[in-house]
Amino acid sequence: MEELNSRGEYREVSGGQQGKYAFRSLCALVMTILATGSFFRVWYRFVVVHNQTGHLTGYGNMIMAAGIYIVLFIVMGRYLHAFKVGVERMANVIASVVLTLLVVDFLEVFISLAITGQYKFFWAFFGRYVLLWLVQSVVIALVSVLGVLLYRKKFPPLQVLEIYGKYRNNLYQKINSVPYKYHVAKLLSIKATEEELQKEIEVFDAVLINDLSAKEENRILKICFNLNKRVYLVPKIPDVLVNSAEQLNLFDTPLFLMRNSGINGWQRFMKRFFDILFSGIALVILSPFLLLTALAIKIEDHGPVFYRQERVTFGGKHFMILKFRSMIVDAEKDGKPHPAGEKDDRITRVGRVIRACRVDELPQLINILRGDMSIVGPRPERYEHVEKYTKEIPEFSFREKVKGGLTGYAQVYGKYNTTALDKLKLDLIYITNYSLLLDLQIIFETVKILFQKESTEGFTEERAAEMHDSSDEDEKDREEVR
Repeated sequence: MEELNSRGEYREVSGGQQGKYAFRSLCALVMTILATGSFFRVWYRFVVVHNQTGHLTGYGNMIMAAGIYIVLFIVMGRYLHAFKVGVERMANVIASVVLTLLVVDFLEVFISLAITGQYKFFWAFFGRYVLLWLVQSVVIALVSVLGVLLYRKKFPPLQVLEIYGKYRNNLYQKINSVPYKYHVAKLLSIKATEEELQKEIEVFDAVLINDLSAKEENRILKICFNLNKRVYLVPKIPDVLVNSAEQLNLFDTPLFLMRNSGINGWQRFMKRFFDILFSGIALVILSPFLLLTALAIKIEDHGPVFYRQERVTFGGKHFMILKFRSMIVDAEKDGKPHPAGEKDDRITRVGRVIRACRVDELPQLINILRGDMSIVGPRPERYEHVEKYTKEIPEFSFREKVKGGLTGYAQVYGKYNTTALDKLKLDLIYITNYSLLLDLQIIFETVKILFQKESTEGFTEERAAEMHDSSDEDEKDREEVR
């Protein structure tokens, strides 16, 4: 296939992108067939035995239920990114697949029973439902893993041109850390001539916009749109906010509506209900494990089991967060915050273990039950850090539109030492796109953190010092916000 470039010349266009779309569609089709087939095999065998009236096994009901399942699976899978094979990280795809199956299976059981009014069969089927979900999750997760591996083998990484502005940073290194997907092959300054920009952009598969002014960014976006080139860019805070806007078509001028109301009353009620439910159940189930952890901490140095620290949550309210103590007693005896480094000798032997698998965070289930925190939300920061970050980035207070959480969007997609500005952007994505399904997705994806070293790594000595003192990077952060 050929396309006409800006100089009126035809050049070959790789069919690789169309091939990627076709491959992902095939993976989605296979997942849908496996999910639908396995559900109805179990469901049909169950109702043949238990249904005495024949209502549930009628051909019309079964065909209708199958059609509904397929539609639900496709819609929910697309919403939760379960079909993003080769696009999202493998762990994210697996978490999305598991959550999609959980929601769709649950809804389909109720819908199938609603069609006939046979609700009495729900609890009889519940055990089979749980087992079915587990088997489906394993099988389809394996299919998605195989799909990701085949995708990476078949499709080479995109060759990317980075166009940078006034400040140089390590963004290209982050992009290149996903070598099966991207390769930043060249860096080009925005100071290049228009002709050079056009010529270089045409050569590459995609363009990475790195820290350009609004005017410069708009110019590059228009060039890339004209040349049919995909663009990757780091959003500024206003970009994140506008991304959640609703499109209105009331007259002949495009209009975006940004409600800026945060989470509404009904969502807050449901969120609080599930916080109480989940934290209560978790505390009961994990109580033996929590007791063993407390004993191990006490036996090692005979110090206190819990560590209390003042944090900031919804509306700027202060509260005392609970954690298992993982450092020596009086680790901050001078009263000043000292973030833990990668090889901090203040961390105890038990502390290294519980920090590595995030067990030290579990006492916060008590904070959640008391209403100080939520299961999912922006990580509640120390008030000293909030004051410091808010002076540097006034928009940092936007995170206080919701309660702080045990896990959150920034915890799933970021790292322990992610910069304050990037944490803010990630948390704003969560706040402006909130839904209970998003909460469930984050909870499922949190499991993968236990197996990723980079998400729990401590601060380097330089980064720890930056947390304690101001640095030259503050001006860059303020400039990026502007």
